[in-house]
Amino acid sequence: MKILKKILIGLLVVFIAIQFYRPEKNVSNENDTAAFMQETNPPEEVRTILKTTCFDCHSNNTVYPWYNNIAPISFWLADHIEEGKSELNFSEWATYSDKKKDHKLEELYEETEKRAMPLKEYTWTHEEARLTQAQIDAVVKWAKDTRSLYELGNQPK
Repeated sequence: MKILKKILIGLLVVFIAIQFYRPEKNVSNENDTAAFMQETNPPEEVRTILKTTCFDCHSNNTVYPWYNNIAPISFWLADHIEEGKSELNFSEWATYSDKKKDHKLEELYEETEKRAMPLKEYTWTHEEARLTQAQIDAVVKWAKDTRSLYELGNQPK
């Protein structure tokens, strides 16, 4: 029993100590998704969906929930955000080639259609990110329509 007590005290000390170490937050003071929004011109419904379901993990500006202040959750969230940005970063849209933009829009609607995005872990705590079939259909239609702009840009002249 003494060993278990020492282990529990050690774990408590580690838990308290880790609270003083925080991962860097993904926060930008700029409207860094403006280039994406201007270029792709989503309808208002899709704009809202993108803001509430995508931008926290796929842009340079995350709106953090209160529980982000608790380690190890803060490290877990930081890892999810970095992974999301490595797949698609709306803040970096202007740096993508037309071919890459076309591909990213294709992935966007495929992942949304399959209900793989937004992640279930995200929707557990962000009820507004739970998409209805009508919202999914709106995102898919917009993304497919927008892809045609990039596909046309790759046509021989």
